[in-house]
Amino acid sequence: MDEHHEHSGHDAHAGHAGGHEGGHEGHGDHAAQFKDRFWISLALAVPVVFFSEMFADLLGYMPPEFPGSNLIAPVLGTVIFLYGGQPFLTGGWGELKSRRPGMMLLISMAITVAFVASWVTTLELGGFDLDFWWELALLIVIMLLGHWLEMRALGAASGALDALAALLPDSAEKVTDDGVVEVSLAELREGDVVLVRSGGRVPADGKVVDGQAEVDESMITGESRPVPRAVGDPVVAGTVATDNALRIEITAVGENTALAGIQRLVAEAQASSSRAQALADRAAAFLFYFASIAGVITFLVWTLLGEVGEAVTRTVTVLVIACPHALGLAIPLVIAISTERAAKAGVLVKNRLALERMRTIDVVLFDKTGTLTKGQPVVTGVAGVGSVAEDELLELAAAVEADSEHPLAKAIVRARDERSRVGAGKTAGEAGGVAGGNGRLVASEFRSLTGRGVQAVVDGAEVAVGGPALLREYGVPEPAELEADVQAWKERGAAVLHVVRDGQVLGAVALEDEVREESKQAVDALHRRGVKVAMITGDAHQVAEAVAKELGIDEVFAEVLPQDKDAKVAELQARGLKVAMVGDGVNDAPALARAEVGIAIGAGTDVAIESAGVVLAADDPRAVLSVIELSKASYRKMWQNLAWATGYNVVTVPLAAGVLAFAGILVSPAVGAILMSVSTIVVALNAQLLRRLDLSPVHLTS
Repeated sequence: MDEHHEHSGHDAHAGHAGGHEGGHEGHGDHAAQFKDRFWISLALAVPVVFFSEMFADLLGYMPPEFPGSNLIAPVLGTVIFLYGGQPFLTGGWGELKSRRPGMMLLISMAITVAFVASWVTTLELGGFDLDFWWELALLIVIMLLGHWLEMRALGAASGALDALAALLPDSAEKVTDDGVVEVSLAELREGDVVLVRSGGRVPADGKVVDGQAEVDESMITGESRPVPRAVGDPVVAGTVATDNALRIEITAVGENTALAGIQRLVAEAQASSSRAQALADRAAAFLFYFASIAGVITFLVWTLLGEVGEAVTRTVTVLVIACPHALGLAIPLVIAISTERAAKAGVLVKNRLALERMRTIDVVLFDKTGTLTKGQPVVTGVAGVGSVAEDELLELAAAVEADSEHPLAKAIVRARDERSRVGAGKTAGEAGGVAGGNGRLVASEFRSLTGRGVQAVVDGAEVAVGGPALLREYGVPEPAELEADVQAWKERGAAVLHVVRDGQVLGAVALEDEVREESKQAVDALHRRGVKVAMITGDAHQVAEAVAKELGIDEVFAEVLPQDKDAKVAELQARGLKVAMVGDGVNDAPALARAEVGIAIGAGTDVAIESAGVVLAADDPRAVLSVIELSKASYRKMWQNLAWATGYNVVTVPLAAGVLAFAGILVSPAVGAILMSVSTIVVALNAQLLRRLDLSPVHLTS
């Protein structure tokens, strides 16, 4: 960038257009593992089912017989048990050792009982008819499918640390007696001096020892405007020198830098939010105790009745039927369909627990810049002195700023162009200025006034544009007729730039971060749902209060640093509130991870996206409503599916145990298998109803 505007009010955060595809190593490996095991087990299960006598009897066909055909089901079934069932057996053993029974233990118990019982039948030991090979194969295949869908939908936040580290440059330019040499970051030591060129990133925490520049710290501090840094001022690793080169003495490296501190905050917050139990695990724990107790009672009762053979048959049937076919798919199916439905609405659900929690949120904490606002300044006020018209002043300012890449400069040029397009007022060309081929004023001899503004020659006169420091340099006071406008602008937190020609103030321009039109609709819709809205920002209080007043926000946290953002979330939680944090920058990452639900704006940074449980692909804050509605709808479907799956077990297990045997009602293993299949189909169809959910912003805010 070319110049230093003292009051920019601009958040120069790095863009991340569109969605984000992160490499989530842990959950990605698990998803791949379940996927591979599912397809291989499915291929092996086909002949097992086809050659199963029980399945053949159910459908009324005779499987072909040839030497060894009777061993197809036992051999392939054993392979499926050992290979496809391995994750469940390992997980079940882990749950047993930790004394926290859940889905894995319930599944491993059922497949182990089915495996042992089937071999007992195959080897004709004890005269039992407990051929569960086909049921064992299908059970493992269905469970692998469910867990594959679940792992694929989970998402992970471990990539956040990699994204944070990516803010640092690959190397640094170290200043030595022999000149400047390029070194790796690992070679830097406290006391070293490094050269950071214009547009370069600071490699480590330090202080400026030579030069002055505006430094973009928005990714670290949350401050939306570039901050002037001169000799003696501190700078932080990962920030950007926007316009001039700096020489920096290193004061902290490695784990001692502010960026490393943010990494630790993210890691700690992620760890603290990952201990919640999934809904299905709680239901599975209940079913484990239910099935175990039912199995023991069944065996004891039938044994006391003198029917030892029937006791074994009934007990095995109870334990196999109790395995959660429908329960194993109840949650993963809802997650998979709701995730797909959300994606079509521009919402990426990365974490199932985030989606589950969203329905209980009490307050949504929005980051201001880039979330509720567009993150770019716009001209909101123009005031000329004396006979200077607004359009003439804006044309003059735009001519000086035309060669600049600064956000404020672009905003002034953009405002001039927009006014010209609608033909508002008199153009500067009509006013007699020197115009270019397109009728615009043309500036020459452009130069930057560090920390004050910019200057150029227009129509033979020296014209400067800048903040209060510019007026001090020229030694001219604020014109009396501008005082009222300038005061009002400053109270709103606007950046105020003066236009000075040949030492005379011609007028002033106000620039502010533009509030999104959708933000007001989002806030109003959240209020109608009984959800409180808060805002957090690194900007000054007057800037934050102006935005909050315009949008009707309930609570404001301003001038907040990264560690304080995390602390503000904890403060809200300490009040007993459940918090959803919506942000887009690195400075938001710890707060996103700490909140019950972290929601990243898709145009934000990699680290914000990685730290969040939910990512909004667009910049529309109304999409938060989509997450809430999706959470409520998917939670209803989860409970409906769980109620059906658990209710099925509660009804069929006693029947399989023989409680109505005296009335001639006894559920055989074959009938139990059919009922399990029907239960799974009902759960799948119910989950499909989620596709009818309307998540459009227009519908949700109407």
